Amino acid sequence: MNLRKRTKGSVEVHTSALNDIMFFLMLFFLLASAVVNPTVVKLLLPQSSSGQQSTAKKAVTVTIDENLKYFVEKKPVSIEELQPVLEGYQKLAPDMTILLYVSRNVTYQDGFVVNDIANKLKLKLVVAVEPKK
Repeated sequence: MNLRKRTKGSVEVHTSALNDIMFFLMLFFLLASAVVNPTVVKLLLPQSSSGQQSTAKKAVTVTIDENLKYFVEKKPVSIEELQPVLEGYQKLAPDMTILLYVSRNVTYQDGFVVNDIANKLKLKLVVAVEPKK
């Protein structure tokens, strides 16, 4: 009978390759999340307690920032050019909706300029708000 003790081999897991893969995955997701909205106009939106969101299939985004600069689909537009630009979008989609993003520091009067244009063109207007926390 052989009663000698057997020596067990050591088990090692090399994780250096796994670290590289995890680093590249993290880098990929960080870059992908930054590319999703590359030219977003940063705004502080007003808050709403209802928190309901409305999305339309055919929508055009109009943004007014705190410096009273107007953007249509993230492209700068002067106030005089706003109605002709929206008319051009209306020709492409007659039943479109205007999504209005207005900074908190902008007065109601500046927001109602877009409302008046929407009424003249007989378009729906939705004002974007941030849900209260």
